[in-house]
Amino acid sequence: MEPMVIKGIQLLLSLSILIVLHELGHFIPAKIFKTRVEKFFLFFDVKFALFKKKFGDTVYGIGWLPLGGYVKISGMIDESMDKEQMKQPPKPWEFRTKPAWQRLIIMLGGVTVNLVLGFLIYMMILFVWGKNTLPNSALPLGLGVSPLAKEIGFEKGDQILSVDGKPLEVALDINKLLLIRSVQVVQVERENGLKINIAIPENIGDRMFTSGQMSILYPRFPAEIDSVLTDKGAFQAGFRAGDKIILADKTIIEDWTELRDYNNEKANQKVQYVIERDQIKDTINMVLDAQGKMGVIPKNSIKISQEDLSLVESIAEGFTFGYWMLYDYVAQFKYVFTKKGASQLGGFGAIGSLFPASWDWRAFWGSTAFISIILAFMNLLPIPALDGGHVMFLLYEMISGRKPNDKFMEYAQMVGFFLLLALVIYANGNDLFRFLSN
Repeated sequence: MEPMVIKGIQLLLSLSILIVLHELGHFIPAKIFKTRVEKFFLFFDVKFALFKKKFGDTVYGIGWLPLGGYVKISGMIDESMDKEQMKQPPKPWEFRTKPAWQRLIIMLGGVTVNLVLGFLIYMMILFVWGKNTLPNSALPLGLGVSPLAKEIGFEKGDQILSVDGKPLEVALDINKLLLIRSVQVVQVERENGLKINIAIPENIGDRMFTSGQMSILYPRFPAEIDSVLTDKGAFQAGFRAGDKIILADKTIIEDWTELRDYNNEKANQKVQYVIERDQIKDTINMVLDAQGKMGVIPKNSIKISQEDLSLVESIAEGFTFGYWMLYDYVAQFKYVFTKKGASQLGGFGAIGSLFPASWDWRAFWGSTAFISIILAFMNLLPIPALDGGHVMFLLYEMISGRKPNDKFMEYAQMVGFFLLLALVIYANGNDLFRFLSN
């Protein structure tokens, strides 16, 4: 099965689970407060539905347009824009007749479910599969440095000992911490054994983002070949799996990044490589292609370890992990309001890329948990047509004692709807542009 199809199936399954549970978050408190729910739909049923069935007062169904889902609550101005119902005298089972605190709970139900679900999934993942660790011992050559990392004091081969006094369980998390969190000091150990404290500039995250150097520190591993593409130049030249490249012309090659950078400079040119095969050195000459590619796949010698956790440990660490995922997502949201950030907004294509190309339950549930947390945050934004917009108006009502009139709510709902539609079109347009560009 094609990788794109597998990603698409995972995306559809994940969104279906999250949408149904989100709408249940509205549906259940509405029922508790004796508020009539007229419709409960997975996906939108514009003009027609793939399936629908009425049980009691509620029509349950599946729409054909997979852009979300909804519950239609009686006496509420929502995306259905049912103005006729709002012209009728209020009924005791309608949303508009309920106390403001009950309406607030109903509106917060979906966000609450998504947030709790994300945390629960992370706890489940840690309990079933354990947690990933990547200690410094798994990076024998240490870290490589980008120009920005070198500028602020890092050197090739550095090992991260601590960040603001705390050791890292996954050494490569350093990039995320520098980009999003307020890191002050990173302690490293140099190749000569010297331990150094590096003071981190306050604006390092902005500099990483604007420069495009999102991973200013990266793992180094030997330039050893895992496999050779038989239809490329390297195979014809004589390269084979297991070869370790130690020289390119007269330049010493210590890791794959150094080899890649050298090859990029020598595109369309002949290069003489010195390799080590079965502890014997040999020389191979070849002409690189127009992109400086050889036609080989590097061997990644970095192994991520797994640490089993008890149920209690999984609950505690899952909560912590979920908290930081939410924190980091909210913290990086500021970049959306920059020109570069706006250009990187993505729609369903970007969300689908979160899933692996082959089926992996751990990766599926990890992506689902992350999307659930994203949905919780995004739905809480104070935009009319989102849950956060309704919450904003309800809080205004509770504080001021005045309820916004129906006409104002209708206009606000329309503005919010068209704003969201424009964002959806823009984000998916970015996906399409990136796809065509590649």
